[in-house]
Amino acid sequence: MIDCFALPLLLQVIAAAPVPGDEEAKVLAPISVTAQRVANHQPASTFASPVTALRFDPQINLQARGLPEAQADITVRGGLFENTGFRLGAVTITDPQTGHYAAEIPIDPAMLSAPELLTDFSNGLNAFNASVATVRYDFAPIRSGGSASGGIGTDSLRHGSMRLAHRERLSGGGTLGAAISAAASSGDGTVPFGDHDFSRFSGHLQWLTDERETHLLLGFHDKFAGWPGMYTGIASLPETDRTRLGLAVLDHGWRTTGGQWRIGAAYRWLENDYDFDRRTVETGVPGAFEHETHNASLAVSGTQRTGRLEWHVSGQITADRLVRSTDLTEGRFNSRTFGSLGVAPGWKRTFAGGSRIELRAGLRADLSNRDENALAPMFMLALEHPVSSGLDRFHLEYARTSQLPGYTALNSRPSGLFGGNPDLGREYAGTLSAGWTRESADWTLGATLFGRQDEDLVDWTYRSGAPFVRQANAVDIDVIGFEGLFSWSSERLKLVGGYAWLHKDADYGDAEVDASYYALNFARHRLTLALIFQPIANWELRLDNEYRLQEENPLRSSSDAAYLASASLGWQPAPYPGLRIQLIADNLSDSGFQEFPGTPPMGRQLSLAVALDW
Repeated sequence: MIDCFALPLLLQVIAAAPVPGDEEAKVLAPISVTAQRVANHQPASTFASPVTALRFDPQINLQARGLPEAQADITVRGGLFENTGFRLGAVTITDPQTGHYAAEIPIDPAMLSAPELLTDFSNGLNAFNASVATVRYDFAPIRSGGSASGGIGTDSLRHGSMRLAHRERLSGGGTLGAAISAAASSGDGTVPFGDHDFSRFSGHLQWLTDERETHLLLGFHDKFAGWPGMYTGIASLPETDRTRLGLAVLDHGWRTTGGQWRIGAAYRWLENDYDFDRRTVETGVPGAFEHETHNASLAVSGTQRTGRLEWHVSGQITADRLVRSTDLTEGRFNSRTFGSLGVAPGWKRTFAGGSRIELRAGLRADLSNRDENALAPMFMLALEHPVSSGLDRFHLEYARTSQLPGYTALNSRPSGLFGGNPDLGREYAGTLSAGWTRESADWTLGATLFGRQDEDLVDWTYRSGAPFVRQANAVDIDVIGFEGLFSWSSERLKLVGGYAWLHKDADYGDAEVDASYYALNFARHRLTLALIFQPIANWELRLDNEYRLQEENPLRSSSDAAYLASASLGWQPAPYPGLRIQLIADNLSDSGFQEFPGTPPMGRQLSLAVALDW
């Protein structure tokens, strides 16, 4: 249950949120609108999921264990997988077990908006238990129609999906819509013991009026994935991972005079059965790695203008529980309630000539019934200035954030490959950034320089002489980095590219520990380029490219440099405008680069997909 210490605080914020005003009717605008930054949204190896669109993103590093849609860690600016949150509407979906499954969202991506990445001040205000970044989604409008798709590919790949939707106008105004989706996939994989068997079901109910919108999202997936060295990095171990995950999200938004607000609630349950050697059978005993977690969340966010100030508010309370586990049994607790609330007033002024300055500053409070509480500042100064070719934006931002570790880090036995540490506490990160962006009619260019201090960051560390004896420990890391982004589009060609540079200095605080499995597994240099080209009518080429130079790691048997690519060639027959035929290739260069040291990568995967929309 949600603990009494934080519930009254959030309920007061919800109660204080203004009710709809009588301003001119206007459809409630989405919270986020994000330009497409990745060319291929359909993978070659299975049906699409929300993480598919994060592959090759210039600012997001997706580290896959085999298929990205099987299991992937999402990191931003050199953070760890637990440092990135995923938000649907007002509420952030958390993974209390480990953080590895935070990106497991059992929802058809067609039901969601394009992802928006929140960092710096935006993450400081909106994050929940995510100290570096948050990937935010809104809800896509429902339109009557449907789609069916299927594909076949190398290594016995078979996949298919269907989506049906209907929207009805209501006599009293507004619309009511419903959508359902089902998808399934199976294949032998590009390496021995790399098979998968996935199924997903999701539904979306949507009510829209001029001033209000309500969404109910329901999703379930049952996924089995095998991959050698999936989590251990020992390629001789044929590991498997099965997850059964259910998610329910209820979100309501409304406009006010001078603002807009959202409240959201979510319930998530996960059953996980991991086996580091599929040739043996264990169940219900230590070493079986069987876990079940449940968590419930309540959230509010919004903006409201009062006089010359615009108030920005975001808060969430989550109660989680480790219901059962064969191996997470050495900690001090199996349930907790924690919350956060960020409040930041903002001020804007527009000058003659169109220049504008904006200042936001505020505080966020992070509370927990199992750990210390935290109060942290956040700040943003932005300047917009029109130029002959478009608009220049300059920004200076600072945010201090915190988060708590998951049950795998806290409750695992202290020795072995996944050693836990019940003494771990709150993690902190302070980020300072400065950047510039120029936007013109057909191109954009931007650059950001940032520095971050991670304090008591939870990482799995080890001694170089004993690489397979790892334990969750708190480390301090100083991070500096640079990000550059550009986009350009014409009638037939669209390009989106990025460059990222990272440098880290780590302090392990223990002379016996000198190596890291996650925190120091990062790309020092990373270049991405997405290309969408229509050479002639009804034909389209999509190409995602990435070149990276990874930090050296003695456990990695592949090169530290890699070129990765995904491509698709699509055809829409003119007589059948709803029909699409695609030839898709993932890992086009058949790169052997190990994203996780010691874990074999997915080989080249080819597939042919056919989709029909109506």
